[in-house]
Amino acid sequence: MSSIKNESSGSENTGPSVFLSEIIGSSVTVRLHNGVEYLGNLQSIDGYMNIVLDETKEFVGGEQARNYGDVFIRGNNGKCFSFRFVVLYCGFSLDI
Repeated sequence: MSSIKNESSGSENTGPSVFLSEIIGSSVTVRLHNGVEYLGNLQSIDGYMNIVLDETKEFVGGEQARNYGDVFIRGNNGKCFSFRFVVLYCGFSLDI
């Protein structure tokens, strides 16, 4: 689903995969179900919400715990995904 045509207004709404592909390289935050957060540059994301970040910082309890080069986060571990302080996607299991 790359786009949806709105018949009433004639405008076109892009789907989430198009939007997500446009923010590759941007700084994002991913919060896991256990509360750990990863802040890094988005390198890849797929339809299962598997995410690859680089230059990643891990935060536990709001405090920076570690620095990583590359991080792979399985989509079913993620809880919330944000970009520029705006929440884009919460509840990877779609039960938001």
